[in-house]
Amino acid sequence: MAQDLNISEVTLQRRLRKGVYTHLVTSCPQLDTDKKGKFKIVRDWLKKGYVLFQRNDTMGIKKTAGSHPFREETIAIDMVVIPGGTFMMGSPAGEGSDEEHPQHEVKVSSFFMSKTPITQAQWRIIASRTDLKVNRDLDPEPACFKDDPNPKTLPNYQSSQTVPTRWDRPVEQVSWYDAVEFCARLSQLTGREYRLPSEAEWEYACRAVLPDASSISQSNQNPTYPPFHFGETLTDQLANYRASSTYADEPKGQDREQTTPVGSFPPNAFGLYDMHGNVWEWCLDDWHENYEGAPTDGKAWLDKKNSQQETSKVNANEKSKGSDDLTPESDNDNNSQLYKILRGGSWGINPNYGRGANRNYIDPVNHDFNFIGFRVVCVSGRTL
Repeated sequence: MAQDLNISEVTLQRRLRKGVYTHLVTSCPQLDTDKKGKFKIVRDWLKKGYVLFQRNDTMGIKKTAGSHPFREETIAIDMVVIPGGTFMMGSPAGEGSDEEHPQHEVKVSSFFMSKTPITQAQWRIIASRTDLKVNRDLDPEPACFKDDPNPKTLPNYQSSQTVPTRWDRPVEQVSWYDAVEFCARLSQLTGREYRLPSEAEWEYACRAVLPDASSISQSNQNPTYPPFHFGETLTDQLANYRASSTYADEPKGQDREQTTPVGSFPPNAFGLYDMHGNVWEWCLDDWHENYEGAPTDGKAWLDKKNSQQETSKVNANEKSKGSDDLTPESDNDNNSQLYKILRGGSWGINPNYGRGANRNYIDPVNHDFNFIGFRVVCVSGRTL
């Protein structure tokens, strides 16, 4: 039902779930500075045919007539504040391959990152909004895994918990261009800048380590981080990956052989979920074979003259059925000569490829892989 426009900000905060209130504010950027607590900007929405509505404990904005089938669905994306800081990007000596070196100091400004990879539900809402189209059409349901997951395969699941559905799984089978279009539509909808993370932002957020900047610059020895934000290795109770393979001395575990609902495993110190495994995640950066000449300000490393012609690398023993066999393909719509960065590993990959410093790449037009998804960042967001 329609909500009184004179409702105060305090009352609204009490009535709404935290995530939904964040969404409402994000959808109306002007509300952030409305000190009187009266949501005057909503009147402009009403003039365009929109009304406030409340369904149980959820409030959103919908159009009264001629609306898109999914327009009444609010797009709630929980964003986590990632505080700025300085860290050593890449692998220390003795870890990783040449492409993860040289380890170098990077200063990252604060930003907001989605708590989880984008879900199938979030993707459907934005992809269905053809009125927000910027450059390309989006398939509202591109994912391979459309069945509801078996909760018994999830760590620490209890019958009293809400049963997850397919819509809680991360979206996959989306190209880099698809992910960029999603961000562009979300930006247009909310009035804020959403985009893919830079590779430096992704690794910084994954490690969730805040070393003191002065100690990095003045010390003779670079700080070292464990391979995973959990520590020295992984188990199938910490992440969704090919747990029949091991990284250190951990016991072998369960190969789930599919995506799991986002947030099924413990978060890192920043409160981010699924940074290791589940789906590879697109980054903004072009592929470079090592960090020689890499930027140190945390921004994406883009080089339009990148002439890298190697096929996407995958260890030969990773090319079995169900593994992350990343093979570039052509696309008549884009015909890109560049490769884009992937981070984090996936449900079908050995734990070594899920390390915080591991780097992978693929042709950005590829959209046929059921182990590639993404998460978004926002440079001017708000969380409550």
